[in-house]
Amino acid sequence: MNETRRAILAALADGPVSGPELAESLEVSRAAVWKHIEGLREADFEIESGATGYELAAVDAYNAPAVEFELEAPFSVEYHDSVGSTNDRARELAGEGATDVIVLADEQTGGRGRLEREWSAPAGGVWVSIVTRPAITPAQAPLYTLAASVATANVVREAGVDARIKWPNDVVVPVGEDGDYRKLAGILTEMEGQTDRVDWLVAGIGVNANLDANGLPEGATSIRDEAGDVDRRRFVQRLLEEFDHYRNDLEAVVPAWRDLALTIGQRVRVDRPAGEIVGEAIDVTESGALVVETDDGRVTVSAGDCEHLRPV
Repeated sequence: MNETRRAILAALADGPVSGPELAESLEVSRAAVWKHIEGLREADFEIESGATGYELAAVDAYNAPAVEFELEAPFSVEYHDSVGSTNDRARELAGEGATDVIVLADEQTGGRGRLEREWSAPAGGVWVSIVTRPAITPAQAPLYTLAASVATANVVREAGVDARIKWPNDVVVPVGEDGDYRKLAGILTEMEGQTDRVDWLVAGIGVNANLDANGLPEGATSIRDEAGDVDRRRFVQRLLEEFDHYRNDLEAVVPAWRDLALTIGQRVRVDRPAGEIVGEAIDVTESGALVVETDDGRVTVSAGDCEHLRPV
């Protein structure tokens, strides 16, 4: 969205304002103001014309200008009604030098999760990938995955759902007392870097928002089923604001993650290239690795597939 339209929206947010007043304050012609107002209406901003001037009646749109409007985080938005994969598009942008850009889509036709698993991403969900260039080492990159999961869980909780986190990056809803859960959201983080620094990092976040759970894969749930539909525009804004907060305070990430963790205290099986580990998950390290107490001693796992087991 160009700066003139941003300025017009900022003025309208404070109440009705006349065309001549807008033209004078922005130093453009009245015809230019009218043209920008029409452009905003075409972007689905509900702008009414009355005796006192133009008034912003509602922002019901789910698109780039709507998400950028009143967003309190330094991101620009690229929106698609449909895209193969927001992460794939974000990787393209990262390769072109972009930073602090988010790729947002109403639906993904080729969504994918960890280990190239297929990810169901129909219209109505929240599918977003964040392009960043953090001044961190590759060893710190897992903190961005944890930050994304904490941000997602926090915003889902604001929507009224008892969201928790399953290591390392699934946002889930607990079922019962024995560690069972339904999956609500997933995080896929990808990066390129050198030995000592990250060139770029993409945090992909997929949330089953305004979807019927019976149309999702087995074991999944949605915000709609748990607490009712959300305003996706505001949800994405809060998600970006929370992520921005944690990426700027990485020391706060692990404590926040621990507070939301469903995995700590659970008996788990972790599949990893070096073989599976079974034991009790007792903590997560400052770099995001899972600490598991096994029959043969304590093991720290930096990556792997984690499954909650029923208590022995």
